[in-house]
Amino acid sequence: MKNKKILVTAFFNFYCLVPLDFPIFAHEKLNVMENRRVRVRFAPSPTGPLHIGGVRTALFNYFFARQHGGDFILRIEDTDSQRFVPGAEEYINEALSWCGIKIDEGVIEGGRFAPYRQSERRTIYRQYAEQLVKTGHAYYAFDTPEELGERRKAAEATGKSFIYNYTIRNEMQTSLALSDEEVEKRIARGDQWVIRFKMPENEEVTMHDLIRGEVVVNTSTLDDKVLFKSVDMLPTYHLANITDDYLMEISHVIRGEEWLPSLPLHVLLYRAFGWTDKMPQFAHLPLLLKPTGNGKLSKRDGDKMGFPVFPLRWTSPEGEVSRGYREDGYFPEAFVNLLALLGWNPGTEQELFSMDELIQQFSLEHVNKSGARFDPDKAKWFNHQYLMRKSDGEVAAQYLQVLEEKGIKTNIEKAEQIVALMKNRVNFVHEIWDKATFFFERPSVYDETSVRKFWKEDVPAIMNELIALFESISTFEASIIEERLVAFIKEKEFSMGKVMNALRLCLLGNSNGPNAADVCAIIGKDEAIARLKQAISSI
Repeated sequence: MKNKKILVTAFFNFYCLVPLDFPIFAHEKLNVMENRRVRVRFAPSPTGPLHIGGVRTALFNYFFARQHGGDFILRIEDTDSQRFVPGAEEYINEALSWCGIKIDEGVIEGGRFAPYRQSERRTIYRQYAEQLVKTGHAYYAFDTPEELGERRKAAEATGKSFIYNYTIRNEMQTSLALSDEEVEKRIARGDQWVIRFKMPENEEVTMHDLIRGEVVVNTSTLDDKVLFKSVDMLPTYHLANITDDYLMEISHVIRGEEWLPSLPLHVLLYRAFGWTDKMPQFAHLPLLLKPTGNGKLSKRDGDKMGFPVFPLRWTSPEGEVSRGYREDGYFPEAFVNLLALLGWNPGTEQELFSMDELIQQFSLEHVNKSGARFDPDKAKWFNHQYLMRKSDGEVAAQYLQVLEEKGIKTNIEKAEQIVALMKNRVNFVHEIWDKATFFFERPSVYDETSVRKFWKEDVPAIMNELIALFESISTFEASIIEERLVAFIKEKEFSMGKVMNALRLCLLGNSNGPNAADVCAIIGKDEAIARLKQAISSI
């Protein structure tokens, strides 16, 4: 199947598809760099909790790096000082660790390209910004916010959008219009300035995306992006991103679709610096969509529909608490598995993958171009599958922690027995408590529907006979209890459903639940008899 040429008008952020004259396949493009060590980076900004879309981006980078024997780098892009949120960087590291992502180079791990926090690399960026000015690819701009606001209003008054590009840059207070002496004077006296990229006029830029094929944009639709600001002496995302990717020898940039409109600028920056031979290959991942499939998944969707959109619980500086998948009871393996299949498919019917299997089978060729709809019910299904795969002992160990939080102490043997009965009925370990409190608490109320259906006039007498039966059983084990119950029902010629549902009602407070003999064995003879007596006197 042929890839497609994508004509991108980045200013309006939309795509139009037109066919290429020849096929370009993703794996063929990968061969271009087969002699270069694979190095990928995940570069989040510490502006809040990590969205699950960001986690998926990190995972896809990790799969790709490990599959090719390469390096996974975590770089913290904190150049936007106004949006920095305390605790966000620590949250990012903890979230990746919980997912099982092993970082090769990063703020904590170090590495030969340290530091990996951009705010600690600020002295690097200005020289590169000034290099672009010297080579004619960028310029100083001294425009005040008020002047830019007036320009924007004037454009809107005529029904146009304001674009800072070749149409106005020579009319503005820039080093393109001012003398060198005036520029130096303004900088020396402390005037605020920015360095803007000098976007070429009316030039078609052709780029390759490993997922979307060939991407073409005309530079006349693009603005002269700010690269560096004197107000904080920090670069913008674009300059810092490109400079660090080059200096850290990044071979592949795998990031979200929202960065596709920035691709032309990034490619032009590589060209302006003379780094095209070291330019990484790009792959832009599809968006994670709302459960309705309409629009990008947001925290508001999770709040509204009752599911988390962050890997871990997050408490904002203002005290607002957001749910996390870890705290909601998801296993990290299930979380990784469900994210991996959002936007990627293995080409088979297989749905459950270990981390090693994902690394082995992952391919950018099988990443979709269209957005991936998030399904909260499917997420629960994944966790149930991993719960069923775990041994009763593993689940029981976690169940004991839940019981401790409830102030209940029991032994591992009893916990394993309960888990064996209940884990096929739940999606999460904590739900075992929700659905099986009767193992530790005697029923105080009885389900009215079950009472009307199963508590007939003769049932109290039958339950009294069961009390005598239980008292006669010396070894109170499930198999023996089951055998004696069946024999009793046959001997008396009772209906199996009539007796068992009534017995379950006495034991659990409800006619729905696990096998009554198993429940009796776990709670013990004395408790089982006490519950029968209570039901007889209470119902």
